[in-house]
Amino acid sequence: MLGVHFAITEQQERKLLQAAEKGDDAVGGLVGDLEEEWDDDAMKVDSDKAWDAVHRCLGDGTLDPDGGEYPLTHAVLGGRDLHEDYYVIYVTADEVRDVAAAVRGLDRAWLRERFDAIDDPDYRGAGDADDFEYTWDNFADIQAFYARAADAGRAVIFTAT
Repeated sequence: MLGVHFAITEQQERKLLQAAEKGDDAVGGLVGDLEEEWDDDAMKVDSDKAWDAVHRCLGDGTLDPDGGEYPLTHAVLGGRDLHEDYYVIYVTADEVRDVAAAVRGLDRAWLRERFDAIDDPDYRGAGDADDFEYTWDNFADIQAFYARAADAGRAVIFTAT
């Protein structure tokens, strides 16, 4: 599954929450439209498959959305899940500010320690130096993305399909 974070406008946020009341088909359609029409590269970050390791590092080493401490867990999977079949995770603008502040000071050594501690047999990454570099590069992009989203006062959705 390839992961993408979008910092959505207030209008997009309203539409998303309205779609969530209607169910998976409405959410899926809205996300599809968003992905197709997105034109603001500064308010989007692709994390490819690294989102998996990033979430594990920020949480308890698993993909459990509640495994770990807020606000770090909300950087990827810990927000409000809006779809049953794939990840559409919604993080409010207030939570985005909390996430941005929490990840701001995390450095390479901190992430390496957390990465090396992943001990979940369900983790499909190689767990080697190349896998860590891939994870670090994507984490750094996610850090910068959350800073931009927080500065803009935007909510975020994370999708992985």
